[in-house]
Amino acid sequence: MVATAEAAATNGSVAKLGFATGQVVQEYGYDQDVDEDFRLAIEEICGSELEDENYADVVDAVVLWWREDDGDLIDALVDALTNLAERGFIVLLTPKAGRVGQVDPSDIQEAAVTTGLHTSGSTNAARDWNGTRLVAPKSARR
Repeated sequence: MVATAEAAATNGSVAKLGFATGQVVQEYGYDQDVDEDFRLAIEEICGSELEDENYADVVDAVVLWWREDDGDLIDALVDALTNLAERGFIVLLTPKAGRVGQVDPSDIQEAAVTTGLHTSGSTNAARDWNGTRLVAPKSARR
């Protein structure tokens, strides 16, 4: 049961990004600044805990928490694609404008194009985080 309006909004953001019951989700970039309510909402909708970066089986989706100083976003997206199922997706979570670690939208777009992905939606994922859904173009899907 959702206890607050903020929790309900978080669950709505998670569903809007494409998370669904039964999905296996791998998480990259976990740190003390992540939004725990967002993580819990994913687990609640999918019905299982998030898998960590060391998980070696196929996943339906990847959650990538990314901050400006985390390194090379292109490399991170390539790593996130490693276990991703053919029709899977990546949710890139970046700090909102004005927050420490914010990422320029042009950097996200450049990294997506370079790795063969495109954005298929974005949302106000959590209080301090924006979520961008990245997928392979339909022409590249089988």
